[in-house]
Amino acid sequence: MKKLLLAASISFGISIMAQEVKTDAATADTVKAWSVQGQNTLMLNQAAFSNWVGGGANNVGWLAGVNYNLTYEKDKDLWENIIILGYGQNNTKGIGTRKTQDVINLSTNYGHEFAKNWYLSGGIGLQTQFAGGYEDGNNPDAKKISNFMAPGYLNIGAGVTYRPNDNFTMTLRPANARWTFVLDEDLQTAGTYGLKNDGDSSLFQFGFLGTAIYKIKIMENINLTNTASVFSNYLDHPDRLVLGYSGILNMKINKFISTNITLDLLYDHNQIQKTQLKQTLGVGFAYTIDNGKKRSDRKDNQSWMK
Repeated sequence: MKKLLLAASISFGISIMAQEVKTDAATADTVKAWSVQGQNTLMLNQAAFSNWVGGGANNVGWLAGVNYNLTYEKDKDLWENIIILGYGQNNTKGIGTRKTQDVINLSTNYGHEFAKNWYLSGGIGLQTQFAGGYEDGNNPDAKKISNFMAPGYLNIGAGVTYRPNDNFTMTLRPANARWTFVLDEDLQTAGTYGLKNDGDSSLFQFGFLGTAIYKIKIMENINLTNTASVFSNYLDHPDRLVLGYSGILNMKINKFISTNITLDLLYDHNQIQKTQLKQTLGVGFAYTIDNGKKRSDRKDNQSWMK
C-alpha cells in the first residue's frame, strides 16, 4: 500500500511539474520581443463631366503608401524602426499628369533604459522623395526645384528617448549631425537648400534635434497620429529653427476600406522662407498588420491600430 501511495505521489508531483513548465512556456511564448505594426494603402479618386454647365475637367488620381513600425523591446533594450513610403499622381484632362504625394522617410533608433521609461539612445534617419518636383504644380515643362536626394536629409545623433507607452515617444538629441544632399547637378547652385557654392553636392550641419510621435484614438475606428520635429544648427544661425509637423487622420470603414486625411507643415529657411503646407484626402483600400499586442508589459495601449 505504501509503495502504491509513493508511486501515486511521485506521478502526481511529476504531473504538477509538467503543468507548471507547460504554463511557464506558454506564458513566455505570448511575450514577443518583436512587434510589427503597419498599414498598406491604395487611395483612388475620380471625377467625370459631360455637358455640365458648372464646368469641370475629367480627372483620375491614385495614392499608394506604406507606413510600418518595427519595434524590438526586451529587458532594457528598445529598438524602433520606421518605414514611411508614399507616392501619388493625378491626371486631369487638358493638363496632364501631376504628382500629388511623394515621400521617403526611414529611421532607426536604439536605446538602453537607464531609468523608468528613459533610454540612452542613438539613431539614423533619412528623408527624401522618389521623383522630380517642378515649380508650376509639378509640370515637367516648368523649372525643376527638387528630385530624388535633392534634397535628401541624413541625420545621425545621440541623446535620450522617453517612451512611457506605445502611444508616445519623444527623442532629444543634443548631438546630431545633419547632412543635406543635393545630388541633382541641375540644382547645385549656391543658396539652393543652403549650399554654400555652385557645384556643392552637400551641406553639413551640427546641432540639436528633437522628435516626437503622439497617437490618439479619437473614437472607435478613428485615430490620429501626430509627428513633430525641430532642428537647430549650432554652427550657423541657431535661431533659424527647422520645424516640421505631420498629422494623419485615419477613419476606418471596415477591415479593408478606410479614409485618410493628411496634413504636413514645414518651415526650413534653407528651402523657402515661408511656411510650407500639404494636405491630402483619400478613400480606398487599407490593409493593417499588427502582431505586437503582447510584445511587452505595456499591452494596453495598442488600441490606436485596431
